[in-house]
Amino acid sequence: MNVLVAEDDYRVADIHCQYLEKFQDIHYIDRAANAYETLSKLKEGSFDLLLLDVYLPDELGINMIEAYKQENASLQIILITAATDMEMLKKAYLSGVIDYLIKPIALDRLAESIKKAVKNHQFIQSQGEFTQQLADQLFQFQQENMEKQEYPKGIDELTLKKVKGVLQKQSNGMTADQVGKDIGVSRTTARRYLEYLISVGEAKAELEYGIVGRPERKYVTE
Repeated sequence: MNVLVAEDDYRVADIHCQYLEKFQDIHYIDRAANAYETLSKLKEGSFDLLLLDVYLPDELGINMIEAYKQENASLQIILITAATDMEMLKKAYLSGVIDYLIKPIALDRLAESIKKAVKNHQFIQSQGEFTQQLADQLFQFQQENMEKQEYPKGIDELTLKKVKGVLQKQSNGMTADQVGKDIGVSRTTARRYLEYLISVGEAKAELEYGIVGRPERKYVTE
């Protein structure tokens, strides 16, 4: 692939370009310092992938995507930005970018984006008929990447699935102690996961009053 890096901070651009050189599937790398220089380079050269910063000095990169696509309909775009507002993310998604990276980006996360772009490029270059299996693989690949979720410290995805699994089986709810015994963890650990599920809207807590003693906190799925 030929890659264009649109980034006005030359130090950041240097880091990206040096990192991109490590990938054997990337043959040529160029750079642009603003939105309209990027457009000019896309008119002059043949690029397969654009690493596009949002906050360029002359225009928001995201506002130029349609113009960039007019120059090259098969151009893949990875948006790189410090913007974390939801409207920017929605606009990026609807514009058809293949990934959205928030600065400062980890290089291993950038590597995932490049690998995704390589796989997409291989598909774009392929010829002949396709099967439903190939279509499923392509769109499932994109969906899996979109559904990847980062969890806060102390929350493991596998344990979380176990907690959700036992909780869903009990419509009347369960205490942290009961959940812990079911999946083989301490009450404290179980409660941490249960409170996390409440924080993301996947569970709620109810107080159950017994005959004597303090009320028990029971968790139920939403």
